[in-house]
Amino acid sequence: MKKFLCGTVAAIAVAAIATPAAAQTNELHYASPIFGGTTITNPQDLPFPLDVLGIIAGEAGVVAQVGTRYTAQADAPGDSETATRRVNVVFRLSGRVNKDCSFYAGNDNGARDIDFGVIGVRTGNNENVNQAFDMVGPATAEIETLTAGCNFNNEVEIVKSSIDGLVNTNPGDYDSDQFQANIPYSVTAAWTGVAAGSNGAPGSAQTLTVALNDDEELLTQGAWRSDMTINFNAPVAAKALVAGRYTGTTRLTLRAL
Repeated sequence: MKKFLCGTVAAIAVAAIATPAAAQTNELHYASPIFGGTTITNPQDLPFPLDVLGIIAGEAGVVAQVGTRYTAQADAPGDSETATRRVNVVFRLSGRVNKDCSFYAGNDNGARDIDFGVIGVRTGNNENVNQAFDMVGPATAEIETLTAGCNFNNEVEIVKSSIDGLVNTNPGDYDSDQFQANIPYSVTAAWTGVAAGSNGAPGSAQTLTVALNDDEELLTQGAWRSDMTINFNAPVAAKALVAGRYTGTTRLTLRAL
């Protein structure tokens, strides 16, 4: 019994001495009616060797069955890292939008074949010789699309296949002082956009014109979307027209930079 008591007392004493001061509950209480109702509360809080002596005295009372003991211990692991009252987390969001230009040009090639039909000339035998075979009036065409634009800095370019305009490639022989085998025309595109370098300005009316004596023009601008109209105008030619078929092409290009 004495050997067991010594081991028990030593174990409790070591535990009491090794236990660090912490917020968790760690209570050790003894009470005994002898010597006027002796109580020993948390002897581990006393300086050495009083703490050990207190435990030995308390345990001696328990073994002698003239005293009692109360223990209460609680333990939980502390924070894994230093607690922080405020945390700022920055999320970097990203994505990508592809550069794109759009132009609704109808559903098939037929929508883009512009045929003036018969380009009328003065064929009456009562016409003055200076007006005979002249164009009766200008030839015009208008194209409108409700969907056009680019989502990045871009170029709008218009190119005619020939600076001469519509050309008769098989005119036969003719007096070049009186007749011509071409019909000059101008092209004007109009839309709502922003000029290059506008740095986020509101859209405004934009135009690009290829004149009668010109074959191509280009305009650089910022991102835009709007309807677009394209007007072709072939005024009355300077000379009479040789009979035959007059053809030409005009290319409109929207190009994201």
